[in-house]
Amino acid sequence: MSAATKPIVLVAACALLDADGRVLVAERPAGKSMAGLWEFPGGKVEPGETPEQTLIRELEEELGVETKAACLAPLSFASHAYEDFHLLMPLYVCRRFWGIPTPREGQRIRWMRPAKLRELPMPPADEPLIAFLIDLV
Repeated sequence: MSAATKPIVLVAACALLDADGRVLVAERPAGKSMAGLWEFPGGKVEPGETPEQTLIRELEEELGVETKAACLAPLSFASHAYEDFHLLMPLYVCRRFWGIPTPREGQRIRWMRPAKLRELPMPPADEPLIAFLIDLV
């Protein structure tokens, strides 16, 4: 499939940061594509949604935490060609959220220092975003 015929998939991702400057990552559960890889929480932007609305919905569904659009700050984005689609993924930072992140979809989660994220296997689109988090924290 040529680059011109690949569909563009818009996915919003969020780097939840705690008071100690650690970021939350989630492991893709068995049965999903790229299972076992660690990623920033988020998901596909549905028709009619903004990336911020997607993150508010996904953070509640995946982790049981609430946030508001005003608490989401755009940091960077990834543009990555996978075999069947091209991923466009804005990464937001969120320091203000309510609730304790709890895995709700069979995934494992962990809080990590941004500099340690390179030790985890991550999807190719997520890896370049680590440098922006290291610079931020």
